[in-house]
Amino acid sequence: DPSKDTEWNDLLRHFGILPPKSKLEDEEEEMVLYLQKASNMGTAHQQCQKMGRGMKPYEKMNLEELKEAEDDFDDADRKAIEMYRQQRVQEWRYLQRRQKYGELREICGEQYVQEVTNAPEDAWVVIHLYWPSVPMCLLVNEHLSLLARKFPEAKFLKAIVNSCIQNYHDRCLPTILVYKTGEMKGRFVGAAECGERDLKVE
Repeated sequence: DPSKDTEWNDLLRHFGILPPKSKLEDEEEEMVLYLQKASNMGTAHQQCQKMGRGMKPYEKMNLEELKEAEDDFDDADRKAIEMYRQQRVQEWRYLQRRQKYGELREICGEQYVQEVTNAPEDAWVVIHLYWPSVPMCLLVNEHLSLLARKFPEAKFLKAIVNSCIQNYHDRCLPTILVYKTGEMKGRFVGAAECGERDLKVE
C-alpha cells in the first residue's frame, strides 16, 4: 500500500518510485501520532505544568485506577482532566468527519439513486462509470482509489457502465460524474477529457 508510512515506502519515495507524501497525508499522520501520544494522559501533564504544578501520579493511571482515585483529586486536577477530555472529544470528532468514506466502492445501477442522488448533502460524490476491459478505465480506478484515501470526506464510487446505462458507447469511457446535493456539478466523458494515458493522480 503506497499510502502507508513504512521504511520500504520511504525508500521508494527516496528513489522517486513513489511520489512524495502530500502535506495532507503528513497532517493526518501527525494527528494520529498525536492522538496515540495523548492517550497516556500526556496532554493532562502539559496542562498541569502550565498551571505551575509537578507531575501527579494520576497521569500514569489507567481508566480503572483513575475512577478509584477520583475522590482524591483537587479542583485543579479535575480541571486538567476535563480540559484533556474536551480536547480528545474534539480530536475524535475531527477524525470522524475526515474519515467518513476513505475507499473507492463498487456499486451497481440499482444502488445509484441511493448512493449518488440521495447522498448526504454535505458530501461530494465522484462516480466512475467504467468497463473492465478498457485500460484507461483501470487507470482511472487506480487513481480514484488513491484519491479516496487522500480525501475520505468525499464519496468515491465506481460502477460497471451497463449496470447503469444500457448500450453506452465505449468511446465515452471512462466517464466520471461529480455530484453534490443530488445535482451533477461536473463530468468528464471519454479518454480525452479524462487526460488520456498521461493521466496522473494529481
